[in-house]
Amino acid sequence: MKVYRFLAGPDDASFCHKVTLALNKGWSLHGSPTYAYNAETKQMQCGQAVVKEVEGKEYTPDIKLSEQ
Repeated sequence: MKVYRFLAGPDDASFCHKVTLALNKGWSLHGSPTYAYNAETKQMQCGQAVVKEVEGKEYTPDIKLSEQ
C-alpha cells in the first residue's frame, strides 16, 4: 500500500523537525515544498507532501497515516 501525507506548519524550526521525523521514519519527499502567507495568524506557512510504501497492509479510511 502506498501512503500519502501532507505536512504543514509555521515557517520555523518545528516544521523542519516534523519533516525530518517523517524522513527518519521511512517517508520520502513527494514534490516541491509549498510556502504561503496565513493572513489570520500573520505568519508564513510551509507544506510538504510525503509518501511511503507499506508492505503487507491494505488501505482503509480509518488507518492513522502518521503511524504507518
